[in-house]
Amino acid sequence: MDLAHLRENYSNKPLLEENVSSNPVEQFKIWMCEAVESNLPEPNSFVLSTIDYNGNPTSRVLLLKGVDSGKFVFYTNYLSEKAKHIERNNNVSLNFLWLELARQVRISGRAVKTSAQASDAYFFSRPIGSQIGAHVSEQSSKIGNRDLLDLKLAEMTAFFKTNAITRPEHWGGFEVEVTSIEFWKGRPDRLHDRLLYTKRNEETWEMVRLAP
Repeated sequence: MDLAHLRENYSNKPLLEENVSSNPVEQFKIWMCEAVESNLPEPNSFVLSTIDYNGNPTSRVLLLKGVDSGKFVFYTNYLSEKAKHIERNNNVSLNFLWLELARQVRISGRAVKTSAQASDAYFFSRPIGSQIGAHVSEQSSKIGNRDLLDLKLAEMTAFFKTNAITRPEHWGGFEVEVTSIEFWKGRPDRLHDRLLYTKRNEETWEMVRLAP
């Protein structure tokens, strides 16, 4: 397997300063809409990176569930490893890749919990199976085997046939307040476009071009 010689010569339209929004969150929404309209598989998937207990970065793939008031929102189990990492150090990174469009977005910011009302609203919009699943899985904890998980699922499914489903207190959302966003667009001969937005205050973003 010769990985060293695998390469793609990107094309399509360039990423130019005069063609983008002065607000990177609005520019992100434009790219997200274009990814959705292109029928890409799970265009809202992204890699979330956190800092573990030893100061090492660790990553996993999640799904973005909203961009509200300029903040990027996702949901998880608050007892999970990623949530515990955020509790200790809420500096996080989000990375979106739309390979078919030769586009990537890197986001740095600080994650804080959403309100209970926001978590409730999203939780009860989920399929019933997913709501029950939030009660079943103690995310990131060790389990003996798959059968134990299936047994607990059967027990909770039976329980909620006669009891109202509630949102577990340990399940909810995080919203990431952005400090910087970089937009990357693949170009021929590895001379890619990179535009970096850095937040200066509540109203102002600085945009610079980075060498590929």
